Amino acid sequence: MTTTEAPPRVSGGSGGGRGGRGRMPGVGVGEKAVGLINGGFLLFWGLITALPLLWAIMSAFKTNGEFRVDPLGLPSGVQWDNFSRAWSAANIGQYFLNSVIVVAMSLTLTMLFGAMGAYVLARYDFPGNRFVYYLFVGGLILPVFLALVPMFFVVRNLGNLPVVGQFLGLNSYLSLALVYTAFSMPFTVFFLTAFFRTLPTSIAEAGIVDGCSHFTLFWKVMLPMARPGMISLALFNFLGHWNQYVLPLVIMQDPDKKVLAQGLGTLATSTGFRADWSALFAGLVIALLPVLIVYIVFQKQVQAGLTAGVLK
Repeated sequence: MTTTEAPPRVSGGSGGGRGGRGRMPGVGVGEKAVGLINGGFLLFWGLITALPLLWAIMSAFKTNGEFRVDPLGLPSGVQWDNFSRAWSAANIGQYFLNSVIVVAMSLTLTMLFGAMGAYVLARYDFPGNRFVYYLFVGGLILPVFLALVPMFFVVRNLGNLPVVGQFLGLNSYLSLALVYTAFSMPFTVFFLTAFFRTLPTSIAEAGIVDGCSHFTLFWKVMLPMARPGMISLALFNFLGHWNQYVLPLVIMQDPDKKVLAQGLGTLATSTGFRADWSALFAGLVIALLPVLIVYIVFQKQVQAGLTAGVLK
């Protein structure tokens, strides 16, 4: 009579015993520690970002006396006249309108020309493609301050041209919009070139087979597919154009043509230590509102645009 030994029993991974396939010792503790560190860092970063904003909003509802006595204290009441005084007496309303006009033109030109240039560099292979691309990338390292003097003379000379001089030159909305566009093009082309490369080539080939011209393919097929990236980049350019101070300081010398950043700077330094601080903070809140509204409205599109390239 023969006997066979039973094979050794292997403990299942789903069991809860000591022989089960459990976690390695210390991994759970490490993950919790990393999570606590990340959460603490994000909380700290959120506080240092949100507290100045909350302080500015709180100070906009104070009187000048309350601000001088206790700058960090809460307002005793809501002073709505600070906003009306900043809008009319400090001429913030005119500066706000000037900024809207300039940013609307510059943002349209930047996204239009930036998208067309980036699409060609990303989807078409031609001699000098890499050279043109690196020229745009090289523009990212050019400091703005080095270009202020030649930019001033170029813009001033444009105003002396026979026909277009009446639309260009110093104190011209169009001139300032063109300058904003020129300084925003390097990053716009750099960002959108990488984004257009992530779009599927098969869809472009299918459009060509179906009879689309290159112009129609760009406007009807590829540009709508790049909508998340376009919205994300448009928001970043909007923030840069809206908060720009150095460039309009050189070009817009007419007091009635100043943009919002210039107006706030003038309001802060016009009367020295006797400045109207409550009106100044009210003007800051007025300048912050468009940025907050745009970001809240397009928050999901911005997140989708920033992660689209990674996911693909």
